[in-house]
Amino acid sequence: MPNPTAAMLVIGDEILSGRTRDSNMHHLAQEFTKHGIDLKEVRVVSDDRAAIIAAVKALSDGFDHVVTSGGIGPTHDDITAPCVAEAFGVAITVRDDARAILQAHYDRQGTELNEARLRMARIPDGATLIENPVSAAPGFTLGNVHVMAGVPSVFQAMVSSVLPGLTGGQPLLSQTLRIERGEGDIAGPLSDLAGRYPDLSIGSYPYQRNGVYGANVVIRGGEGSRIDAAMADLLALFPEAVAH
Repeated sequence: MPNPTAAMLVIGDEILSGRTRDSNMHHLAQEFTKHGIDLKEVRVVSDDRAAIIAAVKALSDGFDHVVTSGGIGPTHDDITAPCVAEAFGVAITVRDDARAILQAHYDRQGTELNEARLRMARIPDGATLIENPVSAAPGFTLGNVHVMAGVPSVFQAMVSSVLPGLTGGQPLLSQTLRIERGEGDIAGPLSDLAGRYPDLSIGSYPYQRNGVYGANVVIRGGEGSRIDAAMADLLALFPEAVAH
């Protein structure tokens, strides 16, 4: 059986403007790879209601799992939660369980749970909460969409909360060979190798270091024995290469 598929939706003008560098995609890709879930697409949209709703619908229909990051805070431009609710055609209200989590958190801090902070307790009907041990404000899962915060430490904690409940597949394994030749010199043999191993992913990632052109060739797949065999064939083609 093929592994479950996933997409990520990154939400926020600050990402598209270059003001903030997104690190959540890298973390999610690593965690899904270890869990046997294939991250197939990452989409970035602005803080625009129509764009978020359209993206949620498209990705939810196209993949087994969708993870969103960003836009569930207390400010006016945090519109992810109501957009996800609209995409699924359900209502969104301040929910008692989410409110209780926030109330307890701010009571411990000696801070008021004001109207702005209460926005973070708005949860679509039918959703389940995602635990947030960092800053308390929960994410939520609605259908196959997992809505998480954009702050990296919170996002990572939410991924840890959700991942054990997701059915995974076969973890993706990989081996890498560094070949100090230009891609034009290795393209033909790599194409032939890929044809002999259609069940594996063989990628070439070029670099230039100290005036030397080379490429890191990465072989990925679910069966270690197949990767070993392909790597042996690759080494036979380029015996000067270095595995790492």
